[in-house]
Amino acid sequence: MNSSSLTALPAWQALKAHAAALAGQHMRELFAADPDRFARLSFSFGPVRADYSKNRVTLETISLLAELARVRGVEEGRAAMFAGARINTTENRAVLHVALRNREERPMMVDGVDVMPEVRATRARLRTFSDDVRQGRWRGATGKVLRHIVNIGIGGSHLGPMFVADAMKDLQSPEMTVAFVSNPDRAQLDDALAKIDPAETLFIICSKTFTTAETTLNADAARAWLTARLGETAVAKHFAAVSTNVEAAKTFGIHPDAVFPMWDWVGGRYSVWSAIGLSVILVCGYDAFDQLLAGAEAMDRHFETASLEQNLPVILALIGVWYADFFDAPAVAVMPYDYRLKLFPFHLQQLDMESNGKGVTKEGAKVETQTGPIIFGGGGADSQHSFFQLLHQSPRLIPCDFIIALKGADGAGPSRDLLMANCLAQTEALLKGRTAADLASTPESLRPHREFTGNRPSNTLLLDELTPYVLGMLIALYEHKVFVQGLIWGVNSFDQWGVELGKELAKSLMPALRDKPAAAEGLLKARDSSTAGLALAYLQAKAQQ
Repeated sequence: MNSSSLTALPAWQALKAHAAALAGQHMRELFAADPDRFARLSFSFGPVRADYSKNRVTLETISLLAELARVRGVEEGRAAMFAGARINTTENRAVLHVALRNREERPMMVDGVDVMPEVRATRARLRTFSDDVRQGRWRGATGKVLRHIVNIGIGGSHLGPMFVADAMKDLQSPEMTVAFVSNPDRAQLDDALAKIDPAETLFIICSKTFTTAETTLNADAARAWLTARLGETAVAKHFAAVSTNVEAAKTFGIHPDAVFPMWDWVGGRYSVWSAIGLSVILVCGYDAFDQLLAGAEAMDRHFETASLEQNLPVILALIGVWYADFFDAPAVAVMPYDYRLKLFPFHLQQLDMESNGKGVTKEGAKVETQTGPIIFGGGGADSQHSFFQLLHQSPRLIPCDFIIALKGADGAGPSRDLLMANCLAQTEALLKGRTAADLASTPESLRPHREFTGNRPSNTLLLDELTPYVLGMLIALYEHKVFVQGLIWGVNSFDQWGVELGKELAKSLMPALRDKPAAAEGLLKARDSSTAGLALAYLQAKAQQ
């Protein structure tokens, strides 16, 4: 990658001049001037169609952005990732989550070693174990079939599988339930355990190190709940684990056949494709999970081989950089108009903001531009009645991604008609707005309130149908989009030191919070007065209980 000043690059300066030239043009004018604009600025790849014509861009914009991507080494960075290079420089790790969905015989190398034999062996074990549980060959300690799955994790070990399981809910076995526990507030675990039989419950502990504080706390509580009812020997039949720390999982009491590996070249937010997806596999079946991998693999091949101008993840990434850095857009709103995708914005929050929410470049210099945007959103139909007001009339420019499938739970029936009408109408309203001329019959005092500037950008992703295959494509699309943006901004998209700082401080506070108020005062002297005062208030309340 070119490590020189980003904003001093000729490619950047050309974009800056181009943005100034476009600033006075409304998208209404762009559409009026080009009847074929939709055909020119939309892209189809298999069952995914992307319309990016409702953006403040022209073909020249995309060409200039693609040139910036070339200068910033996007093509080289892409090749380095697929080659297993240690592109996570601050942690000296390869970034090879694409190997997890590589279903071909193609080798994928890290430090000269093909990782695929181990990946394929783990997939085979996942299929065997999940089939054994689903078909009643692996039973609980009392001989009952395991029907209730409780996934215990946090971050990528929670958000990814929770989202995917919910998105594939139509494929879940009606005889099984699944719950996801991440919060150290005991209320979440208690809610998950309230209506299930311990003799029919399988817990999955998902922790890369098997030492994550929140996960360890909940795992210990789940173990206590189970053993109080079924005895210590039940642990081996009622717990599974996904971790790099296999020995710690076995020490916990988990049977070796139920311990599945992770690798340091897989980041948490990219791990749903690994054994972290075990909860999904158990409730939806391995074949559905395999189709998820197949869809992601198809997007991987497209991302790896297509030219920048004809590359869907790259195009979406470039448009995102365009708004973040040349229009000062602080955020991106993501609205799926499919109920099964309602958790997707939460998954994207971690994927995007944890990856690119960085203030320094890979070289350790301060960034010169805005980097990761704020990601927010929710189900489109519900969001229309909450934050869409801000999208339409706020002075802030917030680009939007709309996602909808041509077929829904009732095929292409009345509910799909209404969803499609709403989705398309919102993108049209953001584009066109409403002018004073449109309000001629409206009382003059109300016109300012009912006028909309329009010229507000959006992408629309039109899916043929929300199948596991298409879901895999969709998730991989956004993964690669985030990666490309990180390359352009020059940041490391694969570390998360900001997360680590909070963990370290929490760990150092724990001795004081476990002590009595008088003794804790000494431990808190080094803290600021606010942190110390709040900690003492907690300790005093705790002492009175």
